[in-house]
Amino acid sequence: MGGVMFIFVELMAIHITDDCINCGACEPECPNNAIYEGGVQWRYRDGTGLTGVIPLPNGLVLDADAPHPPISTEYYYIVPSKCTECMGFHEEPQCAAVCPVDCCLPDPDHRETPEQLLAKKAFLHDGAAPPADIQVYLEDLERI
Repeated sequence: MGGVMFIFVELMAIHITDDCINCGACEPECPNNAIYEGGVQWRYRDGTGLTGVIPLPNGLVLDADAPHPPISTEYYYIVPSKCTECMGFHEEPQCAAVCPVDCCLPDPDHRETPEQLLAKKAFLHDGAAPPADIQVYLEDLERI
């Protein structure tokens, strides 16, 4: 007799490896503005609906307008807490689809379920409350 098989799908934020040739093809494709040129500061407000100081469920606050140091100074990089793997926008991560050297790969340090990625998208763009688990991906927070 046949049974029902459940498959758990775990997704990850995307990261750019050091194989990047700095062509810039990925940057304009990101609907979250999570991709930045190496050496460029980033902000949560860039390409999102976030502004000002946002209280998070863990008692910390996120300043969407504050600049943050670049994650890489040598090649393009992706901010993990802004990456949704294009969920809610496209069928596949657009950076990976356009990269000529296949250096936009899943980031094993930032594993998320489809539900978590969609909740992050709603927070970044649709005015939804911050997801309860968002502090896991934000290393640049301040105490209230």
